[in-house]
Amino acid sequence: MLFRSMRYGWDLSDTRLYLAPIEGGLPTPLAMPVSGGGDLSPDGTRVAYSPLARDFRTWKRHEGGWAQDLYIFDLDSYELEQVTDHVRSDRDPMWIGGKIYFSSDRDGTLNLYSYDTRTKVLEQLTTSDVWDVRWPSDDGDHQIAYELNGELQIYDIGGGVSRPLSIEVPDDGLAKRPRRTEVADFIEGFALSPKGERALFVARGDVFSAPIEKGRTRNLTQTSGAHDKWARWSPDGKQIAFISDATGEEEIYLVPQDGTGDPVQLTEGGQVMRYTPEWSPDGSRLAFSDKNGRVYVLEVESRELVQIADEARGQIRDYTWSPNGGYVAFSMSDINDYSSIYIWSVADRQLQRVTSEMFHDFEPVWDPDGDYLYYFSDREYAPQISSIEWNFATDRETYIYALALRDDVAHPLPPESDEVTIDEEKDDGDKGENGDKEEENGEEKSKDPIGIDFDGLAGRVARVPVDADNFGGLTAASGYLLYVKGTPFYYGRSADTKSSLQIFSFEDRDASTLAEDIAGYALSSDGKKVLVRHGSKFKLYDVKRNGKDSAKDVSTAGLVVDLVPEEEWAQIFDEVWRRNRDFFYVENMHGYDWEALREQYRPWLEHVGHRSDLNYLVGEMIAELNVGHTYKAGGDYE
Repeated sequence: MLFRSMRYGWDLSDTRLYLAPIEGGLPTPLAMPVSGGGDLSPDGTRVAYSPLARDFRTWKRHEGGWAQDLYIFDLDSYELEQVTDHVRSDRDPMWIGGKIYFSSDRDGTLNLYSYDTRTKVLEQLTTSDVWDVRWPSDDGDHQIAYELNGELQIYDIGGGVSRPLSIEVPDDGLAKRPRRTEVADFIEGFALSPKGERALFVARGDVFSAPIEKGRTRNLTQTSGAHDKWARWSPDGKQIAFISDATGEEEIYLVPQDGTGDPVQLTEGGQVMRYTPEWSPDGSRLAFSDKNGRVYVLEVESRELVQIADEARGQIRDYTWSPNGGYVAFSMSDINDYSSIYIWSVADRQLQRVTSEMFHDFEPVWDPDGDYLYYFSDREYAPQISSIEWNFATDRETYIYALALRDDVAHPLPPESDEVTIDEEKDDGDKGENGDKEEENGEEKSKDPIGIDFDGLAGRVARVPVDADNFGGLTAASGYLLYVKGTPFYYGRSADTKSSLQIFSFEDRDASTLAEDIAGYALSSDGKKVLVRHGSKFKLYDVKRNGKDSAKDVSTAGLVVDLVPEEEWAQIFDEVWRRNRDFFYVENMHGYDWEALREQYRPWLEHVGHRSDLNYLVGEMIAELNVGHTYKAGGDYE
């Protein structure tokens, strides 16, 4: 008996053929060190096989180094004869009589072929031009079973025709049954309420509001058939903004935070993946971006949508509102691949660069008092030299800088000097009947919007006294900066240190560790609380130098969804299609009609009975694009 095994390999591309006696005994490996599928000749002296195996690769019509050819190996003489030589794949050999039957996609789709070992004549047996002839298996005599368009067919060698094989298997459909399931292991995003009383979690496509200590967790969206994500709490605490693909494209929605109402759609006409909707401090606007590098500002009440930036070389994800809501800051790349900080004004809708193109500046954040704009800048060039190829690599190159937004704003960290304190007489002025000082018009003066002196702004820069390192995730609170100190990136190996949340105190002019071994954090809008992810656990900290001791566990036990698997599978199918549409490296999708291919495969959804079926379906669809590194994996296999 001939069989194939990966007992000494690590995946299906590293398998070997073995012979085992029918009466029992230890198997013997064949001489070929690696093999795909194979079959013995009727007399058992030779083996037809492919040296390569790519059975489950999602790459149709491959013409590269992994294209398979067939060979005949003589078990006695060790002689090797090449049977096929084609730029595309020949695979799945079956030796029946004097012919080797196999499948090949040499004409665009996999079809059955035969090779006469005596006359060396090759013949095409099936002519499917839409669906692949997959997984052929013979009875050793005159029939070959295969799959075509999700159904079984039997090819009769003598008659040269195929007939459908009708099989009905009773199935309880356990994997398709609606069920209630915990989703704490599927958290993809989180945020805090304005004052840190509750947390927002996004898990398995739903948006949840969870208490820090007391109360119940609320599922605010409850949509098996939609992927809800990027949830953010409104400044007044009443609403949640989020992105959902409930319409088939990604749009922005609002939902009451207390769970008393249904989501309301704010945008329409979405055509590409969108990113986090960030609230202006007064709650009147939302800023968001998309995969194509565009940044928008949405007027919540009027639904007016204004495009404020268009990044030609990637996405913009670091947009942030000024304290008064009059400006949006973010970074955009330059032609030299460095990025600069830009500020967009709500009043005149003008966009201005505010840092030099000579440095890589990114992740701007506003001082809560509106005096400074903080940001990261890569300016520490300390290259290391590889011991193998003598290439340069840089590490720990990022500093933190502060821009003074107006001419009259003092240095954020002026020179320190011990001086005498002088007592001055205080003039209380005229006070109203409540004891409060009144303005000339008898009313308390409202806080003026922050102003920005753009002339000379790039020169009013100061470095925060923190050594350069691998930084990310910059935020600002009153008197503090928070940021992640991360690890150097090594392609192909794990990091050798853990990420930590750092807090810099302007009063002490020093940084300390607020939380260790983290996987992200979210700051409350009042700047007093921070929610930190530690692996699968969450903790709430006070934002202060000794805040590490204030850690409080935040439970995710209440994250539960009422799941309808068939609705979720349909959503996954559509999102896979959209993600390939949005991120494929050429706009013409390799010349294929991607919309037509979606509709070609959509009927298979009716027959999906398990998540593994769905993975096979999406794998077949994305394989049509004829491109490498397009994989599918994972899923709920309960």
